[in-house]
Amino acid sequence: MRRDVTASLSLEAAGPARLVLAVAVADDRAAEERLAVTQDGEPLDVAELADQHGTRLHSVDVVAGRIEVRYAARVDDRAEPPVVDEIDRVRYLRPSRYCESDTLAPVAAAEFEGLEGADLLAAVSSWVGTHLAYDGTSTDPTGGAAATLLSRRGVCRDFAHLVVALLRARDVPARVVAVYAPGLDPMDFHAVAEALVDGRWLAVDATTLAPRSTLVRIATGRDAADTAFLTTIGEAVELVDMEVTATADALPEDDVRAPVAIR
Repeated sequence: MRRDVTASLSLEAAGPARLVLAVAVADDRAAEERLAVTQDGEPLDVAELADQHGTRLHSVDVVAGRIEVRYAARVDDRAEPPVVDEIDRVRYLRPSRYCESDTLAPVAAAEFEGLEGADLLAAVSSWVGTHLAYDGTSTDPTGGAAATLLSRRGVCRDFAHLVVALLRARDVPARVVAVYAPGLDPMDFHAVAEALVDGRWLAVDATTLAPRSTLVRIATGRDAADTAFLTTIGEAVELVDMEVTATADALPEDDVRAPVAIR
């Protein structure tokens, strides 16, 4: 399966700052790839940093002015299934900033008691998908899964956070994955959950907005704090404009009950 992805960011820095980008395809597995960062038309030096689970961050120092980020990649094949590390069985059961599994434990117990494995994944995905409305105007970037449940609306990261929190509350290791998502409409960076079941990391997307088999991994972590496409250190940096594209040579049907690994 061939997938082509791009990301273009226009930023305005108020002063000296460091940008840390998470826009590159994970695991350095792109058949072709280009990343360019310029400021006021001049190219900047970019350093690659290796993070967990194949995440590749790119760091660049800027001064006051306009910055342009351009990334493009082609992925021709499917990756190997994600590796299961024993420490992940601990790390991804703990509550985290945006996935308050301890707070939501009573909800998870009341709704999903007696379910496990694939049945639990399907039930949580369906429950979140039917209890939340997808609303791009309502999300709070500092709110977590508990706030999302109360508001009953959000964007993909909110759906993923609630799925992860509910699964962790039922003792299933779960994490958030930032992806390129062919078929997504409206097109953007996308976030899904990933759960460890029967020794495999399986994708769970309660939004059902894109086929899981076409997803291309960018970053993986506890929640959005680990997977943001842009982190800034120093002076204020404003996101002026952003465009993301992701296409595949085929968009298969997605049976939400079928186990799918992000490949």
